[in-house]
Amino acid sequence: MSETDYYKILDVNKNASDEEIKKAYRKLAMKYHPDHTKGDKADEERFKKISEAYAVLSDKKKRSQYDTFGSTGFQQRYSQEDIFKGFDFSDILREFGISGASFSTGKQSNMHFAFGNNSPFGARTRREQAQVKGSDLLYELHLTIREVVTGTNKTVKLQHNGQSENVTVKIPKGMISGKKLRLAGKGRPSPYGGPPGDLYIQSKVLDDPVYSVKGYNLYINREIKLSEALLGTSIFVPTVEGKELSLKIPAGTKHKTKMRLSGYGFPNMSSQEKGDLFVIIHIYLPKSLSDKQKSLIKQLAKAGL
Repeated sequence: MSETDYYKILDVNKNASDEEIKKAYRKLAMKYHPDHTKGDKADEERFKKISEAYAVLSDKKKRSQYDTFGSTGFQQRYSQEDIFKGFDFSDILREFGISGASFSTGKQSNMHFAFGNNSPFGARTRREQAQVKGSDLLYELHLTIREVVTGTNKTVKLQHNGQSENVTVKIPKGMISGKKLRLAGKGRPSPYGGPPGDLYIQSKVLDDPVYSVKGYNLYINREIKLSEALLGTSIFVPTVEGKELSLKIPAGTKHKTKMRLSGYGFPNMSSQEKGDLFVIIHIYLPKSLSDKQKSLIKQLAKAGL
């Protein structure tokens, strides 16, 4: 899902003052206003985008929400209609030498803008209104590490205008935290009768009692005795798929040594590669010793160990 950077659209930095934002908008609006672009559709769309950016950044509450939640979070909270609600173009219109609440292109065009409604583009023709897409939605889906490894099907419950809809989503292997799936047309309906927005499913891998996760790699703690660390041993390590792998622990292994089992981590969504499983070796030290153990430790101490 592409992010909408309102600051970039107006070519200002995030610390820009209200006056700097207004000045930037005036400059761009003069350049891309329909009266100056001779009906160029790309410039018309650009004019709409810069007007939307100014509507957000010139409003303290909306700008704060945008800065706090980012583009995706902001779009979840504000529809196109909300963005332009209460937005006053009067001071900007004076830059074009236009008075009143609305204006047209003046070239016998049926394109018309009205600034007294919720959207400055709300009074355009029905055909143009129908092209306004509804807002996208973001849904966080919780997955276990085993579901990420094997893939799964999940049912997502959506609410639209008070009605519920269950949507089955096929989750591919390797959908680690932050990865997204797009369901076209499952977002918010358009306020102007256009196509609905899209639904983005974003994964969140749940904490696991056995494994920890970092990117495509998995980590597991395994404990061995002091004698095993000194003399060497072999241990069995469980994998997420339910296998048990034999891992040789060399003599002299230190506490918290990290050993890698290549290819036993998460699969990659976009390639055939897989992450790794890292085994963290913990050496167990008893809190108390039996008399026999104490005697043997003393002998080892005398032997220089």
